[in-house]
Amino acid sequence: MKKTTLITGGAGFIGCNLVDRCLTEGHHVTLFDNLSRRGSEHNLAWLKSRHRDSHLLYVHGDVRNAEAVRRAAAHAETIYHLAAQVAVTTSVAEPREDFEINALGTFNVLEAARLNGRQPAVVYTSTNKVYGSLVGTRVEEKPTRHILPDLPEGVAESYPLDFHSPYGCSKGAMDQYVRDYARIYNLPTVVFRMSCIYGPRQFGNEDQGWLAHMLIHAAIGSSLTIYGDGKQVRDVLFIDDLVRALRLAVEKIDKTRGDIFNIGGGPTNTISIWAEFKDVVETLAGRRISVSFDKPRPGDQPCYVSDIRKAARVMGWRPEVGTDAGIARLWAWIRENESVLRTFLRAMDFTDTTSGRLKKERAACASS
Repeated sequence: MKKTTLITGGAGFIGCNLVDRCLTEGHHVTLFDNLSRRGSEHNLAWLKSRHRDSHLLYVHGDVRNAEAVRRAAAHAETIYHLAAQVAVTTSVAEPREDFEINALGTFNVLEAARLNGRQPAVVYTSTNKVYGSLVGTRVEEKPTRHILPDLPEGVAESYPLDFHSPYGCSKGAMDQYVRDYARIYNLPTVVFRMSCIYGPRQFGNEDQGWLAHMLIHAAIGSSLTIYGDGKQVRDVLFIDDLVRALRLAVEKIDKTRGDIFNIGGGPTNTISIWAEFKDVVETLAGRRISVSFDKPRPGDQPCYVSDIRKAARVMGWRPEVGTDAGIARLWAWIRENESVLRTFLRAMDFTDTTSGRLKKERAACASS
């Protein structure tokens, strides 16, 4: 049987772009996804239409199912583990589900890799949330942004871990598990602690994928809610640069195995989420955007910038797509897919309304 690349969460935003790259390079790819995230069904259809005669095997599966993961990984020589619960807010509301997907699901992937007998490379996408709220680091407020004056290059991998939310705990715990499987079982694993990733095929919402979320709403004429003062700063990375980093981590596995890398746009690709991004959004949309402000959400960092010098030193990787160019490419994709995105937003509104109603019903039952 042909050796394959297994990509869990392969129909998600990052996953489908990585699958597309691997198939274009001629790899046999097993795409493992349960299509639970809105928009993933569109990404899967897009992949199938682009690669009709390619070596793509889609497996509908859930990473919480250890046996399903084991079967999918049985012949893998490379595993990109992207499947996850990705929102801090969801983790606060549903901590058990967050734990089962992110912690148990990742453990299932590690065990499947350990037991398949091929010593596959495993690349795990962690998060900058493992650094928590950066307690003890000085934050200064400027007219349009918060800054970290003592960390001009950003947060390095040596910065103390402080998970600070169920999401941070579940991702961070497995961040350490993945690293330790390299030390204990000699499994060639790599951890990426990622900052904000954006680009085409991102069906963003206000809980995750904020940059795409704001542009989508601007394109279709909707209003926005800004949580916090809008001066929160993030380094942003275009999807093509992340896919290139993921591929490099495997190509240079002799150098990257057992290691952890901060992957983001770095100090040269930063923006505050509304105080600065507002002008970009309104220029693209050609209109004023109606916004309301709400209190900050749990675990929100006033400023986070990745120190990406280690990835440059070890892998020779640096971002190549600047923020202006990347945003323009995302905007072009949004305008080309407005009808699909309108359907996506209607579905999200229905889901949010139904979820809220069910939660109220459960609360009423519990108190009766």
